[in-house]
Amino acid sequence: MRRRQLGRTDISLPVLGLGCMGMSEFYGTGNEIESLATIYRSIDAGAGFLDTADIYGPHTNEELVGRAIRDRRDEVFLATKFGYLRDQNGRFLGVSGKPAYVKQACDASLARLGVDAIDLYYQHRVDPDTPIEETVGAMAELVQAGKVRHLGLSEAGVETIRRAMDVHPIAALQTEYSLWSREPEVELLDLCRELGITFVAYSPLGRGMLTGAIRSDDDLAADDGRRYLPRFQGENLARNLELLKRLERIAGDKRVTPAQLALAWVLARGDHVVAIPGTRSPLRLDENLSAADIHITPEELRQLDEAM
Repeated sequence: MRRRQLGRTDISLPVLGLGCMGMSEFYGTGNEIESLATIYRSIDAGAGFLDTADIYGPHTNEELVGRAIRDRRDEVFLATKFGYLRDQNGRFLGVSGKPAYVKQACDASLARLGVDAIDLYYQHRVDPDTPIEETVGAMAELVQAGKVRHLGLSEAGVETIRRAMDVHPIAALQTEYSLWSREPEVELLDLCRELGITFVAYSPLGRGMLTGAIRSDDDLAADDGRRYLPRFQGENLARNLELLKRLERIAGDKRVTPAQLALAWVLARGDHVVAIPGTRSPLRLDENLSAADIHITPEELRQLDEAM
C-alpha cells in the first residue's frame, strides 16, 4: 500500500484507509462479524487507517472498532471525532466545541475504543457559537496530556482553518470529496497544500453511487439514510445514473471497476490527498484497496472531468 505524509509530521498514512461509519448506522443494518472481518483484512493489507466517530451509532461504532483493534493497536492509525450531540434515542441536538465538552468527549471515546491515546482527533463540525481558538486550545491540551497525538478538523472553512493553525498545528482536514462532490476544489485543496495539511476525502465513492451498486431506490434498505438524500431521489437519481454510465464506460476502457477509477481519481488530485472509502465487505475492501496501484493519465483525467 502506498503511503503519504500526515501533514508536517513524521507519520505516514496509507493512501486508502477505511471509513467505519456504515458498519453501525446510516447505510442500513450492519453485520458485526462481517464488519470485524473487514477491519481485520484492512489491517492485514497495510491499510489500518481506521476512521470512526462518537456520533456513529451513536457510540457503538467506536466500541466495534475498539473490539477489532484490541490485540492489534500497534498496527492501526486510529482517527475519531467529536462535536455532534445526540440524545439516547439518536436524535441530533446540535454541535458543541466548548472546551469542557471537548475533554469530556475525548475521555468517553478513549474508554469506548479501549485505548490510551487517539492518533488523530477531529472536530467533526465547527461550533458556530464557540470560537475555534477555544475549541482547538482545548484539543491542544489533550495533546499535551498524551490523550491525543494529532489534531484535525472536518468540513471547516478557510478562515476557520487558518485561525485554528494559529493555535496548534492541524494535521488533517476531512471533507467530502469525490467525482460528484467537487466543492473542495474551489479553495480547500490548495489551502491544505499551502499549510501542509493532509486532505482526507470521505465518501470518495459518492456514498456508494460511484460503485455501480445502486440502480434504484429499491437497492437501498428501508432503514438506509441515503433514501432521504436528494441525490438518491426521483429525477436526481435518474440524472446521476446517467453520470454513472459515463464513468462505467471510461472504467471499462481502462479495465478497472468504476469504484477503482473513482478512488484513483481522488488520489490523483495531489500528493497531500488520502481517502477513506467506507465498506463492511471484505471483498469490496479488496476492490477498493487495489485502486492505490492504478495510474490515471492526464487524458483520462480530462475525460473524467468532461464526463462528470
